[in-house]
Amino acid sequence: MKRSLWKITAVAAVAALSLTACASGSGDDDAPSTDPTAPVTINFTWWGNDDRAARYQEALDLFKEQYPYITVQTSFAAFPDYWTQRSTEAAGRKLPDVMQFDLSYLREFNQNGQLLDLAKYVDDGSIDLSGYDETLTESGVLDGKTIGIPTSTNTFAMFQNPAVISATGAEFPDDADYTWEDYNDFIAQASSAGVKTADGYQLYGAVDYTGTFWFFIQWLLQKGVTPFEDDGTFGFDEDDVVEFLDLTADLRADKAVYPIDRGTSLLPKGGFTVNESATEMSWDNFLAAYVADSGTQDIALAQIPSVEPGEKHLFFKPSMLLSAGANTEHPEAAATLINFLLTDPEVGRIFGTSKGVPADEEQRAAVETEEGSVDARVIAYEEAVTEQVTESTPIPVKGFGTIEAKWKTLGEELAYGTITPEDFASQWFSEAEIATS
Repeated sequence: MKRSLWKITAVAAVAALSLTACASGSGDDDAPSTDPTAPVTINFTWWGNDDRAARYQEALDLFKEQYPYITVQTSFAAFPDYWTQRSTEAAGRKLPDVMQFDLSYLREFNQNGQLLDLAKYVDDGSIDLSGYDETLTESGVLDGKTIGIPTSTNTFAMFQNPAVISATGAEFPDDADYTWEDYNDFIAQASSAGVKTADGYQLYGAVDYTGTFWFFIQWLLQKGVTPFEDDGTFGFDEDDVVEFLDLTADLRADKAVYPIDRGTSLLPKGGFTVNESATEMSWDNFLAAYVADSGTQDIALAQIPSVEPGEKHLFFKPSMLLSAGANTEHPEAAATLINFLLTDPEVGRIFGTSKGVPADEEQRAAVETEEGSVDARVIAYEEAVTEQVTESTPIPVKGFGTIEAKWKTLGEELAYGTITPEDFASQWFSEAEIATS
């Protein structure tokens, strides 16, 4: 599940930040010095939209007040363009000093030795992770190196549209103990009611959740299966894939899941956000987008189903991390900026939950949360499921973006009935062998 891609305009970029993209360690003030406060220039880049850029600029203005000897040059791009730029820079070992990073790319860049090991700066307190959950910080550690530190968290939630549920007459199962089978029964009950909108579209219980790779990963964890081994190989096989896809086989056969052709016609929205589907699983920080797109303020968050009643085996996934290029000429300054962005309470106030729930305890406490607001509800949900977060974040294999996209494509073919679960598993593993080699 990915966030919507942002449309970035040159005019907005110039007006908001006067952004400058440059190679690491540029500028006349970068000569080596033993003075820790000698002027240095570092660069920092991220993916995002104009709103994120404005928030970062506000935070960097505060950083400049506290660290006047560090000049930060900034740039940003839409998500796909961002990784094209990083790959080009990595080839010439000219990655930015500090950059926003995604979990899906950690293993790939780590294998090429492109990211700075931040362990030294964590150990000496330059980067203070005392306010972090240990299972979360492990998500940025590979081969004993701390190559990324999460800025914020999200975890899976079941989003509910109470009005649609009520209209179908279906009853959602117990929030704490319900299983995937219980959820399937709810979907079938809601969809079979045959209730239609004023525009003549039928209401459904949900989309076919097996078409999303991350849900498969969560299901594997609930079964005690490690999705990705330390060496970057898979901990599951084709039988596991088929078993997962078969969870919704009856729903597909009975046409009880949201129709794939209708869903495709609604893109970038979906059945849930046009109030035609009663529920949808996603990352909890999608609440703001769901509320905005659906125009429904009372979208509710519930826990996801599980294999065994009550055994959710959730994990906190970093919505993004901060990393440093191994080629940086100013690692101390880079660590200083990373620590500020990760732990300064005022930065937490500036961003709220726009990047997910702040990972640092003090930043999380600084988020302004009016009762009933989106920020307050997301934070309350994560606090409520904390005891269910028992798993470390699975670190994806190399080529994760490719295999995730292949899973989605095959899921659509399965929905149209052009392939079987066995075909799906075989074709996906064939693609995965190429992507991860």
